[in-house]
Amino acid sequence: MASISTHSAALSGSSASDLLRSSSNGFSGISLRDLAKVRFNPRRKDMTVSAKVRKVKKHEYPWPADADPNVKGGILTHLSHFKPLKETQKPVTLEFEKPLVLLEKKINDVRKMAQETGLDFSDQILSLENKYRQALQDLYTHLTPIQRVSIARHPNRPTFLDHVFNITEKFVELHGDRLGYDDPAIVTGIGTIDGRRYMFMGHQKGRNTKENIRRNFGMPTPHGYRKALRMMYYADHHGFPIVTFIDTPGAYADLKSEELGQGEAIAHNLRTMFGLKVPIISIVIGEGGSGGALAIGCANKLLMLENAVFYVASPEACAAILWKSAKASPQAAEKLRITASELCKLQIADGIIPEPLGGAHADPSWTSQQIKIAINKTMDELLMMDTEELLRHRMMKFRKIGGFQEGVPIDPKKKLNMKKKEVPVVRKTKKVPVGKTPVQQLEVQVEKVKQEILKAKESSTGQPDLVLNKMIQKLKKEVDFEFSAAVKAMGLNDRLATLREQFSKANSPDQLIQPALKGEIEKLRDEINQGLFKAPNYENLRKKLDMLNDLSQFKALSVRDVKEASLKQEINKKFAEVLSQPNVQEKYEALRAEIENSGASTYSDLDPELRKKIDNVKKEIQGELVNALNSLGLDVEVLTSKAQVLCEQSSLSLFKPKIEMLNEEINQGIDSFVSRTDLKDKIELLKLEVAKAGKTPDATSKNRIWALEQQIKQSLAAALESSDLKKKHETLREEILETAESGFDPQEEGDSSVYGDGDARIQMNLGAEHTFA
Repeated sequence: MASISTHSAALSGSSASDLLRSSSNGFSGISLRDLAKVRFNPRRKDMTVSAKVRKVKKHEYPWPADADPNVKGGILTHLSHFKPLKETQKPVTLEFEKPLVLLEKKINDVRKMAQETGLDFSDQILSLENKYRQALQDLYTHLTPIQRVSIARHPNRPTFLDHVFNITEKFVELHGDRLGYDDPAIVTGIGTIDGRRYMFMGHQKGRNTKENIRRNFGMPTPHGYRKALRMMYYADHHGFPIVTFIDTPGAYADLKSEELGQGEAIAHNLRTMFGLKVPIISIVIGEGGSGGALAIGCANKLLMLENAVFYVASPEACAAILWKSAKASPQAAEKLRITASELCKLQIADGIIPEPLGGAHADPSWTSQQIKIAINKTMDELLMMDTEELLRHRMMKFRKIGGFQEGVPIDPKKKLNMKKKEVPVVRKTKKVPVGKTPVQQLEVQVEKVKQEILKAKESSTGQPDLVLNKMIQKLKKEVDFEFSAAVKAMGLNDRLATLREQFSKANSPDQLIQPALKGEIEKLRDEINQGLFKAPNYENLRKKLDMLNDLSQFKALSVRDVKEASLKQEINKKFAEVLSQPNVQEKYEALRAEIENSGASTYSDLDPELRKKIDNVKKEIQGELVNALNSLGLDVEVLTSKAQVLCEQSSLSLFKPKIEMLNEEINQGIDSFVSRTDLKDKIELLKLEVAKAGKTPDATSKNRIWALEQQIKQSLAAALESSDLKKKHETLREEILETAESGFDPQEEGDSSVYGDGDARIQMNLGAEHTFA
């Protein structure tokens, strides 16, 4: 400091008028007359200057000197202050886990003893380890609510940023509320999961005492909620889905926070979240305390980790209010119903994310992956909704909470003096008109539907029929539009409209389709088929038609699989009922005893009476099976054995020339009769009626078809009666029957089957393409 030599002027005895005070020159109580006489010493040796430098802590920048460009999450990860801890966290044993710790200590003692003595204690160690695993599983399967609160507050439980860096490929933290503050208790940022960009925000607790003090133990101030509000507007503007992580004891309740508007900040967030036009998911990873958690928790879906809790007041606070003692917190935790399972029953939470045995801190990486799976699954569901449906879904989630009557939710009553609802500005999604959807977009949608069907088959869950049917209807409209455009480009639109009008008139119940109209239709169809590939939109039409065929085949296969599985169960059930009947069991046991008593080793050694009895019992059982299957509405046909077929084939081989000659004569007779009469016109008319009726004919069409069939059959029968073909057929039939009855025995040809043939089967016609034997 500079020192100045002052005059030794007396300060006493001066008059009042001479004493003037000045605050600017630093002299007080000295008269101006004496001050004028004061002279400063000009000698430089008496002038000294001194300065004291204050020690300032050097600012720590998050960017390291040797930044790794290939770090997970990208090089911008270095900007985050959240770094891995230099020292590992100390294990913390909760009160209810102490018995497990004692058991684990006993296992370690036995292992140490085995190493020191060289004795084999493997059986004892294995037994103790099995007992430890069983005790751990029993303990964490039947946790009480207050024990889950202890796990949710565990010091080593993974925090919001731990999960974010585990589940995202890239994450950049965003700071500030644009009012000059940045609350470290709430962290926000943009990250990507599987290529999809999200806005993440959540409460951040500390991993040690130093971090907890910096993060204010996860209790946000109004600055933190206003920062979250800014990021919500940012995400809504850019269309980013929002994922919030809740882990806070509650909002910070000091005087300064109340002065800055803690309640207003929370209320503003609540109102804003109900109007955001993007999907919102909230995940409770620890404890969710009252309004401090709800300020970022008004979401479309609320998910909770298995050991997380969500409450309006902590169990200790509730016990202090109701029972005047915090020792009643276990009872309060049970009455509050704050666990994930209880909240799902109340429809407050929408899903539970599993945790490993021992809590999320036992395996943080596995827990993070379960959170990632839940986010992807839930977001896929929410992204299918349009803006209006998304807002209504979020509103109805909270509207249905709170009203109960004997366990049944009721609609809340609206008060008369309630403020009118503010209609939010809804951004309506534009519907793409038919024919304007690009082929590439349709291919992506079809592939997505196929993947959903395959996943549903693998997981044995209900197939997404609604999505499949919607996609098929959309493709049908697209194909119809492309076909109409192609016909219009070929100049055949007018002819097609005329034929449609004529066909609609001829399709009336009192009219028959004329052959001339059918010829016109076939002629137009041939022209369209020949010139269709020259249409300008032929490539789009072909691709869309291929996609429609693929999805139709997918649907047919799924329907067929369901029907076959159901039918197979019914058939097996009927078979079991028939074979378990008392009379069938008695006949089988009696026949088996007779065969054993006869001492025969092959079927040919049995007596003719016993053979006949075996055949009769077999026919009776087949008859019972046929009746049972007929009751299911199945068309049943009993197939003969291979030996019997061989016998018939050998017998018929002698009459093959005669049969072929008779078939030729019958065909020649039918052709000559058809060409000489009007039977050919009736047959053509019958074909037209069948084509007109389609797969589901009405009663009028069925009557017409039946009448035409009877007329054709009567004409053919009359023609056959008048000729000698019928006599030839009867004669040949009698010769074949006589030969078959006196023909060879298949057992004499070396059939080694024991006690009858095992090739008799029952064949059921299940459709035009397959049978079930």
